[in-house]
Amino acid sequence: MNGSPISPKVQKGAIISFSLPNPVPTIIAFQYNPDNLTRTITPRWLQDASKPEVSRLSGAPEEEIKADIEIDATDALAAGDPIAVENGIHPQLAALEMLVYPSSAVVIANTALLLTGTIEVIPPSGPFTLFVWGPKRVVPVKISDLSITEEMYDPALNPIQAKVSLTMKVLSYNDLSVTHPGYGVFLAHQVVKEALAHIGSANGLSQMVSGNIIKI
Repeated sequence: MNGSPISPKVQKGAIISFSLPNPVPTIIAFQYNPDNLTRTITPRWLQDASKPEVSRLSGAPEEEIKADIEIDATDALAAGDPIAVENGIHPQLAALEMLVYPSSAVVIANTALLLTGTIEVIPPSGPFTLFVWGPKRVVPVKISDLSITEEMYDPALNPIQAKVSLTMKVLSYNDLSVTHPGYGVFLAHQVVKEALAHIGSANGLSQMVSGNIIKI
């Protein structure tokens, strides 16, 4: 057989955010997919001493996702990309940071309300954010920690290389109102997970019948 096999095209992971009710999203596609994700899943067991049942769940588990992302302007600078030449990776870093900023327009409007004597001002809402890791894992998240290590700069002190550590809390139907779009997104995510679990269970049964279960 001549030639090397063609590698499949890998989908890009991404973070998509919406400043509701504006339907136009901000899409942050990863330049390089993280090599690994750390997912911590904590069950929500019912904590009620008056009930003898110890295996009741009060809802979907709490889940936390941690990922390290690399951002590099080297290739864009070599190609003469005008945005990279002018700004380095400032735009990419700014897009990530804006996930934890309230809209400046809302801040200005709230400031105006305070100056006119409004007693109570509702804190601004953050963006509705989705973590997309392939078609089988699309979940609403809240950024709980964002750490940026800038590693190289151009002569104008624009960052041109950085590592970003993200910690995200997955938002389930326990955390969102039924009218929030993330409620349906998470429920669809659980349905996909249940379908995959059925496939895994059927495969396990097949291996048991054929005697191919690996002994531990």
